[in-house]
Amino acid sequence: MPLDVLIRGGLLVDGTGSPARRANVGIRDGRIEAIGELGGAAATETIDATGHVVAPGFIDTHTHGDVAMFLPEAHLDVKTAELRQGVTTEVTGNCGFSPFPADGPHADQVAALMGTLVAGSPHTWPDLAAYRAAVSGAGMFTNVAPLVGHGSIRAAVLGFADRAPTADELRAMTRLAEAALAQGAVGFSTGLVYAPGLYSRTDELVAIARALAGTGRPYVTHMRGETDMVADSVREAISIGRGAGVPVHISHHKASGRDNWGRTAETLALIDAARADGLDVTVDVYPYTAGSTLLHSILPPWALADGIGAMVARLRDPAARQRMKRDFAAGIPGWQNQQRAAGWDGIVIAGCAGRPELEGKRIDALAAAAHADPAELVFDLIAEQEGHVTMIAHTMRDDDVDRVVAHPASMIGSDAIPLPGKPHPRLAGTFVRILGRDVRERGLLDLPTAVRKMTALPAERFGLRDRGLLATGMVADVVVFDPATVLDRATYDEPLLTPIGIRAVLVNGRVAVHDGEVTRVRAGNMLG
Repeated sequence: MPLDVLIRGGLLVDGTGSPARRANVGIRDGRIEAIGELGGAAATETIDATGHVVAPGFIDTHTHGDVAMFLPEAHLDVKTAELRQGVTTEVTGNCGFSPFPADGPHADQVAALMGTLVAGSPHTWPDLAAYRAAVSGAGMFTNVAPLVGHGSIRAAVLGFADRAPTADELRAMTRLAEAALAQGAVGFSTGLVYAPGLYSRTDELVAIARALAGTGRPYVTHMRGETDMVADSVREAISIGRGAGVPVHISHHKASGRDNWGRTAETLALIDAARADGLDVTVDVYPYTAGSTLLHSILPPWALADGIGAMVARLRDPAARQRMKRDFAAGIPGWQNQQRAAGWDGIVIAGCAGRPELEGKRIDALAAAAHADPAELVFDLIAEQEGHVTMIAHTMRDDDVDRVVAHPASMIGSDAIPLPGKPHPRLAGTFVRILGRDVRERGLLDLPTAVRKMTALPAERFGLRDRGLLATGMVADVVVFDPATVLDRATYDEPLLTPIGIRAVLVNGRVAVHDGEVTRVRAGNMLG
């Protein structure tokens, strides 16, 4: 019987971190059938990989593509941006945001939480099983491995209340986490700068994270602070892992704000010490000095309490607006002041479906053109759009990013928010930027190490046992790229430009990208 696909003449970088070797790869029924000379092998389709690297499909450890498969076909460039750079699996449900569980008296609060991240999204489900059924029928370009989000769990049980849970509420949250894990969630995530997660105390997180004990699945955290509080936030994440007896994975690790540049040396030393002491701690990172998130996340915690409607009401209250501006200037103990870290000149509107003319514009420039105070302009915009605005914030320095990228416990995650508009270029550029800039041009990583950070390491971290390696019997998620030319083209002005050097991408053994073009094959599966 002929092979389905034969990849011939390539240089294998198999995900183990071992040196590259020349071999052909035979694929049948969605799995790798054989690796070697394969002389005389017949195949329905042959891919000539001469002069190219053949590697496992990349696993993006951190995306917000939970409902991207439901975007209209008019936004195919957004839906396929990850695939076009070689990503075959996305870990979703990050930062405490998952589209499940949305059940019970506060189900509308989960919809509100997800709706701020995915503007106008009606997509929430009572549990992971219902989400799995809906997504599997939608047609996915990549595989999806979902985390269950603490923010969604808390919203389902407490709404957006700024208080500790009662004993009964804590038990209810734990049961929701346990149910999601039983249905295949690959971990439990928190977003401790976002409401309602920011209202949680450490003991609450330890109690819920104990649901992970014995599963090998990680506690995944957007920490409480990445600015002045970054070291204490790493300590808290480590303490949660120790208290719950579970692995820890720190999302998009960084040191934000000029006053904190250089502090990744301190935070990585804390992580090294925890690892030396026996705690399994890893991080992910993207190769850019700007981040992207919800614009209303810059508001002080009290302004976000009780949900989007209450937030909008406060933004329309002159006295509350003055209080917010005072908090921007003076700060609040225990609060990550993102506005101070970036400055109005460092914040750019990324996505605003209701006001697309603002996308790609800096807050200070918009305020100057309108003869307005920048804070007042932001308050008006968030209220007008009911929170459906995303931003890009320029807050980091290259040496911190490089230090995290090069660390042995780091892997690569884009933190991509797949929305139309002017999204962060990491949506279309993260993985090829590592390969082109950090491997070939700068020598920050060697190629086998870089590929391992994108494949086997994340597969191990999230328990994706039959992915992340090129080996006989593994699922045939494969990328073929030219190491001499591969590079990102996406920029902040043109964030969805197709990368250079990606020859082919196979998802579950089916060719999804051929000669750099998307075939429109939707071969992705729900994992976990």
